[in-house]
Amino acid sequence: MTLEAFESALNTFFSISAHILEIFGAFIIIFASIKTFIYFLSTRSAKREATLSFARFLVFGLEFKMAGEILRTVIVRSLSEILILAAVIVLRFLLNLILQWEIHQEDKVK
Repeated sequence: MTLEAFESALNTFFSISAHILEIFGAFIIIFASIKTFIYFLSTRSAKREATLSFARFLVFGLEFKMAGEILRTVIVRSLSEILILAAVIVLRFLLNLILQWEIHQEDKVK
């Protein structure tokens, strides 16, 4: 196996792995959204526990999506791709921090 073939195989592996992780994250977020929406329809209220559970699922889903973005850094080839990837990671990290802060504040209220 030549070096180019090995590099191509690794790029394919990391690309597929990143997509799989992002799909997992999307499934978690979709599941949580449906679960919370069904709860809301059945109770006609947005209780703190449901909101807190939804926020935890969002954080969990975002962790998978961020892992996918981190794997993408392995196959980045240009500076512009690195900057775009860094911006996406920073935005997801900030969203994650905000959600964690919200969960922490809700836990204090309990």
